[in-house]
Amino acid sequence: MIKLIVKTQSAAEIPSELLVVPVFSPAKETDTPQGLLSKALIKLDTELGGSAQAALQSGDFKAGLGQRSVTYATEKGAKVTRLMLYGLGPAENLELEDLRNLAGTAAQEAQNRKIAKISILGVKTRRFSSEACATALTEGLVLGAYRYDRYKTTGKKKKAALQDHGSLRQVSLIFEGAKKITELRNSVNQALITSRGQNLARDLSNAPANALPPAVLAREARRVARETGLACRVLKGAELERGGFEALMAVGQGSENPPQFIVLEHRGARNPKSRKIGTLCLVGKGITFDSGGISIKPSAGMQDMKHDMSGAAAVIGAMQAIAELRLPVHVVGLVAAAENMPGGRAYRPGDVIGSRAGKTIEITNTDAEGRLVLADALDYAVDQYSPRAMIDLATLTGACMIALGEWATGCFANDRALQEELAEAGDETGECMWPMPLFPDHLRIMKSSIADLKNSGTREAGASTAAAFLKEFVGDTPWAHLDIAGTGWKSPQNSYHSTGATGVAVRTLVRWVEDRVQQNE
Repeated sequence: MIKLIVKTQSAAEIPSELLVVPVFSPAKETDTPQGLLSKALIKLDTELGGSAQAALQSGDFKAGLGQRSVTYATEKGAKVTRLMLYGLGPAENLELEDLRNLAGTAAQEAQNRKIAKISILGVKTRRFSSEACATALTEGLVLGAYRYDRYKTTGKKKKAALQDHGSLRQVSLIFEGAKKITELRNSVNQALITSRGQNLARDLSNAPANALPPAVLAREARRVARETGLACRVLKGAELERGGFEALMAVGQGSENPPQFIVLEHRGARNPKSRKIGTLCLVGKGITFDSGGISIKPSAGMQDMKHDMSGAAAVIGAMQAIAELRLPVHVVGLVAAAENMPGGRAYRPGDVIGSRAGKTIEITNTDAEGRLVLADALDYAVDQYSPRAMIDLATLTGACMIALGEWATGCFANDRALQEELAEAGDETGECMWPMPLFPDHLRIMKSSIADLKNSGTREAGASTAAAFLKEFVGDTPWAHLDIAGTGWKSPQNSYHSTGATGVAVRTLVRWVEDRVQQNE
């Protein structure tokens, strides 16, 4: 686990194997970035041998966004071994995402060089507060240092720790002369908690399906509950049957690993403010492996179907963070977990199944299973908790991936205000939640001639028709559906996401809950 320390003294006084220095590009092309270094940094670099100033004067480093240059100390006994200049582009264009990428790059540099201790100089800018900058740097560091190598061996078998951060052990965030040290430390601590929640989601999603069937996912949820004070309940077997979870059971009946329904509850503070906020529900699709069932998927890429529970992973990660932050609000996390396998008892195309809500569903494609397990989970949330607002997350449709690629999560909602809240929270966390349409005609496509609904529509507008199906199970509850099929796992698109699970939406969900609390203060 990385130890983060906030320091306010000069960077020259802090021993470090790598000091990361953010540099804005010159206002004019004729200017040199050297003039943007503080006198203290110029003095430090001079003491180290002047290699950073030489790089600036040569013109090789122009401080363009994402550009970097590593120089070495040439003086013996220097407290700083290396300097990494990192370009942020024009100061007026700075975004918090740039700082996350800076910190993620620093973490990767430390990993590649097997460095244990680094320092990052905080940015001084009118665009953002020091607290906001500290938050972004912390998120980039913790997320950028993440590695999933639990099954790697080095000569002999070893079981690596989850959320491994390799060699990096300590990071100093330097805000020279800052007076609000308590506020900075609080911002860093909160960002640590939410980022670790996101890394937990990555751990769960990255785990191979043979190591994380529904029962093990439930066991992990119980572990999180024990460690954070959440209440946890798991429904399975006869309890699911008595509870009317017909759709969830139908999806899971083809597997030897029976389905599980997980309930995590953060009761928060019992006071007038929390009662005013009401109950908030987070619902996750937990298909721990999706073969497609009888409508089997092509073999190419099927190994990635272990990630089909990324929505569930995000809910568990967010609930961990919400509990550790002790937010004064009642939040319930619900996970419908199952394997979708083509066994002898598997449900078939053409079957008509029931649901907890009492609606009948014609199965036209067994690979459209996520909406079925979510239907029972959404109905349970409405029936048991009457939430003030409800959000579900799912790697639901390839259609959303085609529409938005790996760069945005599709956000569908029956409530415009809720949709805007999520978009704003996503902007703050660097996770784009893009509003998507949900028209009456999308539901018309999902009507069945022999049952109330069918589980798969036409090829056109597939993400919207899937959301329209879900909408039938939420009643009048303000609800949003996040389709994370394109953003839940991917190859690296920035410096703080390694290949594999991204844990997308954890920080957005936590920020949304925090915003709801602040609105009622």
